[in-house]
Amino acid sequence: MNLPVFTTPKELDSYLQCHRSQSIGLVPTMGALHLGHQSLFDRARHENAVVIVSIFVNPLQFGANEDLDRYPRQLELDRVICEQAGVDALFVPTVESMGIKDLLTQVIAPLAMMSRLCGHTRTGHFQGVATIVTKLLNIVRPERAYFGEKDAQQLAIIRRIVADLNIPVEIVGCPTVRAESGLALSSRNQYLSPIGRSQAAVIYRSLQQAQTLAALQEINAQKLLAAVTTELDTVSEFQLEYLELVDLDTLQPIDTVDKLALLAIAGRIEGTRLIDNIIIGR
Repeated sequence: MNLPVFTTPKELDSYLQCHRSQSIGLVPTMGALHLGHQSLFDRARHENAVVIVSIFVNPLQFGANEDLDRYPRQLELDRVICEQAGVDALFVPTVESMGIKDLLTQVIAPLAMMSRLCGHTRTGHFQGVATIVTKLLNIVRPERAYFGEKDAQQLAIIRRIVADLNIPVEIVGCPTVRAESGLALSSRNQYLSPIGRSQAAVIYRSLQQAQTLAALQEINAQKLLAAVTTELDTVSEFQLEYLELVDLDTLQPIDTVDKLALLAIAGRIEGTRLIDNIIIGR
């Protein structure tokens, strides 16, 4: 059976009219699908009668000097992956059908959440994410929407938006899927050479140092961050952008781990920007 592919909100809505009495799960993506995405599809398939996957390379979330033009695009392969995963329909809107224009109404989450971590260097990124995710939620109107925990700042911001704007959807965070080396799976990993991928394994390895200390009841943020930095220093090719320990919900920095906390990192290998995180204090 061929997987139905819709390119406009109106087409998708016509399809969903027959399924509104059933539970609908949405997995928003930018394509270049990998095993991390497939884990989201599997979770959505298990929890919903109908699974919709969207593929939209969102221009609003890319800065002027970022990789919008070269971001991996493989629609035919992505369609096959979705079909094999049991996805019910694929939504691949165009920029025009998503209504993106110069005077577009945009969604702005609390600035304190958007300006930290990735938002410190990616001005406007999370505003672009919030706007398109909100549009997708309004178009599909799912019971549940699925996001990877690797993009922890994105996940926290979307949860806040849904709560603050009373959008009737459950936001489901799914665990990060990793390569055997520990490197978090990402569409941008395609940019890395085999050597670069090997070097990038230091990111998760360094986070694990803090996780080990936290398991031994270390709660001082500076000591936990120092353990990460020491391990990062073993790979000189890694260029650190930020390393922060923040509150899991508000994304504000903390000095002491007395509840669940997010240890987040971003940096570059071979010019490719990579992010990762772990949750400590459980």
